[in-house]
Amino acid sequence: MKAKNTILPATLLAMTGVSCTSPSDADKRPNIIVILADDLGYSDLGCYGGEIRTPNLDRLASEGVRFTHFYNASRSCPTRASLLTGLYQHQAGIGRMTFDNHLPGYRGTLSHNAVTIAEVLKTAGYRTSMIGKWHVAETPLREDQRDWLNHQVFHDTFSDLENYPVNRGFDTHYGTIYGVVDYFDPFSLVEGETPVNEVPEGYYITQALSDRAVKEVKEYAKDERPFFMYLAYTAPHWPLQALPEDIARYEDTYKAGWEAIRNARYERQREMGLFGDQEDFLSPRQFNDRWGENPDAEWDARAMAVHAAMVDRMDQGIGSLIDALEETGQLDNTLILFLSDNGCSSEICQNFIPGANDRPDLTRDGRPVVYPKDKEVLPGPETTYASLGPKWANVTNTPFRFWKAKAYEGGICTPMIAHWPDGILRNIGGITEEYGHVMDIMATCVELAGAEYPETYSGNEIIPMEGISLVPIFTRGHREGHEYLGFEHFHERAFISADGWKIVRPKHKGKWELYDLNKDRSEQHDIADLHPEKVAEMVAAYEEWARRCMVEPSPGN
Repeated sequence: MKAKNTILPATLLAMTGVSCTSPSDADKRPNIIVILADDLGYSDLGCYGGEIRTPNLDRLASEGVRFTHFYNASRSCPTRASLLTGLYQHQAGIGRMTFDNHLPGYRGTLSHNAVTIAEVLKTAGYRTSMIGKWHVAETPLREDQRDWLNHQVFHDTFSDLENYPVNRGFDTHYGTIYGVVDYFDPFSLVEGETPVNEVPEGYYITQALSDRAVKEVKEYAKDERPFFMYLAYTAPHWPLQALPEDIARYEDTYKAGWEAIRNARYERQREMGLFGDQEDFLSPRQFNDRWGENPDAEWDARAMAVHAAMVDRMDQGIGSLIDALEETGQLDNTLILFLSDNGCSSEICQNFIPGANDRPDLTRDGRPVVYPKDKEVLPGPETTYASLGPKWANVTNTPFRFWKAKAYEGGICTPMIAHWPDGILRNIGGITEEYGHVMDIMATCVELAGAEYPETYSGNEIIPMEGISLVPIFTRGHREGHEYLGFEHFHERAFISADGWKIVRPKHKGKWELYDLNKDRSEQHDIADLHPEKVAEMVAAYEEWARRCMVEPSPGN
């Protein structure tokens, strides 16, 4: 790498023993952009073994660092709550979904005993922006929900305004309040507090979010203050809807079928040394179906092609964002974190009830939206509502088992890329096996901003931060991390120790399983019967964590 004449941010200057106290030094603090994909598979990106064209994210990885042990909360809204607050999701109020279960850890909206990254960084002088999917506010249903979803009636609010991003620390927000959208005409789209009741012809939300991010980055270049941007894409969450030109790039790619694509991804992961010295880390395929005997092969290949197209379009937008940062001289001193909110989804949404909750049954102009239970209509256009299902989810989460909402690695382990030319000083272009969690992003932002995490905020006592800064990993290659990480969502439980032991208890089983992630990265061998003392030790620690973090009692326990 060529040497650069850069001014290190305040945190790094302090680490080198250089005094940093004048007001002008504060202007050299890094910008921070957190980019969150939605239901992205662990191996979808090229830099994690995938065949999808992701040159821009691959570039960030080649110039930054990839994490292989970075964790989420297994589903969209809990992960977002944890990421935004630096707490476990239950402490932040969203242990399940955005509906109130009338228990402290399950209130369905961000707690006022938590602060967001934006609230903290704003007090430290940062400009704060959110673009995209919010999904951390309670969204009660209305009597005319179906007509509202179909853009036949309009209301001023989609949730309590006090829970909108612009009232939780963000200067601006363009995006959606709900969790699921029609990509061509999204429901719950807002500008700040104001509903956006009409979109232009040719609208596609992934492109619109990228365009907004580029516009804001160019505006920020005129301001000496650093900025924090939270860019939360809806892609590639179902429904499978993509632009025709993007789908065309993958029209033949997935005709090889589930097993061939999964094996090819695994071989690329092995070649890049994704899991270090572990040689045999591909979990057994969870389905015995043979592609050559699949009567729906045309539909299934198209479904995966649409998924790939959605990821491709997101990567294109991220490329435009990188270009804007480069053109304005901001790229080198901008920390970009890219990750997914959970593993790919196994849900079969074509079996859902049309017109309910956030699932439309008509377009704005009255065309029926088809939910192809019998795969009678190919996915892709606005008039279809479908998802990948478990077989492709098993592929996209290669090498792991399971998927979104599960406590196995396929649900809770996310690809995570960190890029920051001025600040990442170790392992550039490489892979780190350091453990991390989405709640660490708050602590990282607080450290880099020189901000103070508050004990009280707006008259409310604030729960102490759980996250630990990632900065030592960037600067030294190692940090003293978490003693353990805890997980619970809809009775799916897991607990991971700092030395790589993991217990898992699926909700339909009463028995805890035990895995050694150091030797068995994809959880192929349950060794609970061989180490009952380790299981007992970790279960006791899980129960203590659960009591402390408002996991217990949870509904149905």
